[in-house]
Amino acid sequence: MSLADRVRGMVSRAVVSLVNDAFKMQALQVTLQADQTPDDAEHFQHYGYTSVPLPGAEGIALAVGGSSGHIVVINVDDRRYRIKGLAAGEVCLYDDQGQRVHLTRAGIVVKGAGKPVTITDTPLVKIEANLQVTGSITGQNGMAVTGAIAATGDVTAAGTSLRTHVHSGVQPGAGNTGAPV
Repeated sequence: MSLADRVRGMVSRAVVSLVNDAFKMQALQVTLQADQTPDDAEHFQHYGYTSVPLPGAEGIALAVGGSSGHIVVINVDDRRYRIKGLAAGEVCLYDDQGQRVHLTRAGIVVKGAGKPVTITDTPLVKIEANLQVTGSITGQNGMAVTGAIAATGDVTAAGTSLRTHVHSGVQPGAGNTGAPV
């Protein structure tokens, strides 16, 4: 192979066919422009971020030293699922199912695409702001509150409604009932 051919073949477009995520460096089978199909191209990803690209995703293949026997793939992207229309400076982590974490200019938006969002392996989740919940809150192992609780609906404790429960044996007058039981 001539030097000119080696230089021309150093950088090419790659289309992902298969992924082997078991190695320390992910291995890809890719199809290159010249219909070459290396099945052990190393996939270099950014530190702290990893993904398993879907078949059909595209990347840039580099022939290290001009050798087609040592292909590495960088910058794999998938135009089928890329989020479009971001403002300058915005960042979005996304997948093919519609899940995303979007760092917008106005704040952070997390979309679960109808799937649960789970926080695990932490002794405490601290929210240093007001919390607004439009769905139900379910807890286990009790709840401790410092400060007042304001409820616009009924409050039920141990099956007793605050709104509808009655005390029997109470005579009308200026006296008070006993403490709740």
